[in-house]
Amino acid sequence: MAGTVIDFTDPAYYTNRELSWLDFNYRILEEARDKTNPLFERLKFLSITASNLDEFYMVRVATLKDMVHAGYTKKDLSGLTAAEQLSAIEERAHRFMEKQYSTLNRSLLPALKNQHLVLVADHRDLTPEQAEFCDGYFLENVYPVLTPMAMDSSRPFPLVRNKTLNIGALISRKKESGEGKAHKDHKGKTLFATVQVPSVLPRVIEIPSGEEGVRAGILLEEIIERNMGRLFSGYDVVCAYTYRITRNADLTIDEDDADDLLEEIQKQLKKRQWGEVIRLEYEDSMEPRLLKVLKKEFGVREEELYPLNGPLDLTFLMKMYGIEGFDHLREKPWVPQPVPAIASRAEGEDLFALIRRRDIFLHHPYETFDPVVEFIRSAARDEAVLAIKMTLYRVSGHSPIVAALAQAAENGKQVSVLVELKARFDEENNIQWAEMLEKAGCHVIYGLVGLKTHSKIALVVRREEDGIRRYVHLATGNYNDSTARLYTDCGIMTCREAYGEDATAVFNMLSGYSEPGHWNRLALAPIWLREKFMRLIDREIAHAQAGESAHIIAKMNSLCDRGIIARLYRASAAGVKIDLIVRGICCLKVGIPGVSENITVRSLVGTFLEHARIFCFENGGNEELYMASADWMPRNLDKRVEILFPLEDEACRAAARHILDVQLSDTLKAHELQPDNTYEKIDLRGKARIGAQAQFMKEALEAAGATAPQSAARDRRFIPAQPAGRK
Repeated sequence: MAGTVIDFTDPAYYTNRELSWLDFNYRILEEARDKTNPLFERLKFLSITASNLDEFYMVRVATLKDMVHAGYTKKDLSGLTAAEQLSAIEERAHRFMEKQYSTLNRSLLPALKNQHLVLVADHRDLTPEQAEFCDGYFLENVYPVLTPMAMDSSRPFPLVRNKTLNIGALISRKKESGEGKAHKDHKGKTLFATVQVPSVLPRVIEIPSGEEGVRAGILLEEIIERNMGRLFSGYDVVCAYTYRITRNADLTIDEDDADDLLEEIQKQLKKRQWGEVIRLEYEDSMEPRLLKVLKKEFGVREEELYPLNGPLDLTFLMKMYGIEGFDHLREKPWVPQPVPAIASRAEGEDLFALIRRRDIFLHHPYETFDPVVEFIRSAARDEAVLAIKMTLYRVSGHSPIVAALAQAAENGKQVSVLVELKARFDEENNIQWAEMLEKAGCHVIYGLVGLKTHSKIALVVRREEDGIRRYVHLATGNYNDSTARLYTDCGIMTCREAYGEDATAVFNMLSGYSEPGHWNRLALAPIWLREKFMRLIDREIAHAQAGESAHIIAKMNSLCDRGIIARLYRASAAGVKIDLIVRGICCLKVGIPGVSENITVRSLVGTFLEHARIFCFENGGNEELYMASADWMPRNLDKRVEILFPLEDEACRAAARHILDVQLSDTLKAHELQPDNTYEKIDLRGKARIGAQAQFMKEALEAAGATAPQSAARDRRFIPAQPAGRK
């Protein structure tokens, strides 16, 4: 294609981001179908696909529907309008859910039965002994909690909450009942009734199996369905089926006109449960008359109907994952190991003295998150510490970091915390933390108008013998001790003066809109980060054009920014070798002649959710490595406060580069993007069997000097990947 002018913005060169996300969920589904994975791990992966799909509908599909309602016809980077995207999504989502249930019914449930664990799918299949148990359980535990609701001329269709599991029924007045006035209107008529399956009760109920060595269970909705007649005395239950709706849950917040952002978000949160219905899931055997009522009342189109051959809301499989007594069907539990640089410190040496000696690299969850908690706790108690400043995007339900910040304020230190109230689906949790921190005496900033603060940075200001010294923690992941056991993330601790100056400038900018004239080491979005990445890519192009070796390795969660992709295409066309490790969405295409022949893309799906962002630029032999809170997405580069930071310590640089090298050599969990836009597992013929996550666990154990089997109890919590959203 020499001499040909290439239009790198051609829509044919880009994949639609929503369809790419569905491809990612397919990759998770493939792990559920992979028989080399332990059976309970396969249950977990199938559960994650369901949770991911819920969030995808509530946010991404909801946004597209809003665009259609508004008459928005602008095309996306792949050349599709919102209406065309919706059509493609609905067609593919139907096929995806069919594959989910095929995986459950044809593979997982039979495999569970082979392991002597039986799930009774239909209450009509119960043995007499099991039926008696279920009826007793219903009367004692379930009946007092239920609120059956009927619809007639005096009672409108009830409000059904988002994502709740419900049982819809058609009921008719029994002929032998009295003819009082209250019942005359109902005589001979079929009425609609519904009851919500209570989420406060266990979804999976263990029941007698009747066989030695066999355990059996049934879903709560089956027990309720069996006993529907008890809820509507005087009526015959014509039919009863489960259904579930997904609503538009994306918040619409007018920050410019909101006098109090916290109050406005609290108000919008109440509306989330009652947004437009965008998906109706129901049993595929549902009586047509009942389905007609649901369709009319929820106002859904045919394309928004999802008949399912099995139990609704597959997230219940995560509960089954936690059933005791089947450890042989799970991965061996992982206990994060000590950070070698910290574990080897002299007795009595504090963390600040250690950081003064060298930068410390952290790699979670292979290494423990405890040093980050210790960093804040030590600062809260240390008399020499004057101030602590920090950004919080997502934290755990019982966050030790938040508790330490509150203690620091109570100890008289200056504590400034930016709590991002707009962190999707964590808004309510963050509001509570913000109010608690304020009461403790912290200065709390409720994010910035028009921007989400997604950066992960903590600054400790300490008075020492030689003057004021600033200690900084920078990371790719949230200050969440729970997800730090489940997400792969990296961070550094440093007291380099240039980083400390930049960290101070960051917090001054966040609290007082004060933009510094220059930055020493950090690059921030939304003002400077895009330009920084473009310069780094252009530098590799210049090296390639000069006949020098040029190479870019980039690891991230998502890649869908048109400007960045176009620049990567330009670099590939110039001869730059580009290796991308992209967990989720990837709108870039590989193998386009003259455009992306020098680009490879791989996605890793494993036990832990890949979350770190690492960037490596060869730079003519003077290699530079960076880590960041940002992906290559428009929202990260243009609509969020993000931080990119370089690695200057040689050991930190080597650790980050090693992560990239091992993940590029993964042959077990990697899926490679093909020129036809599909992903394929690595062909193992002639290749070593390498699993990056297993390799990092092995190395962490060796570094910690651990040779004995781990004995810690399994942590069964798992934060679903959303990947689409929860980062």
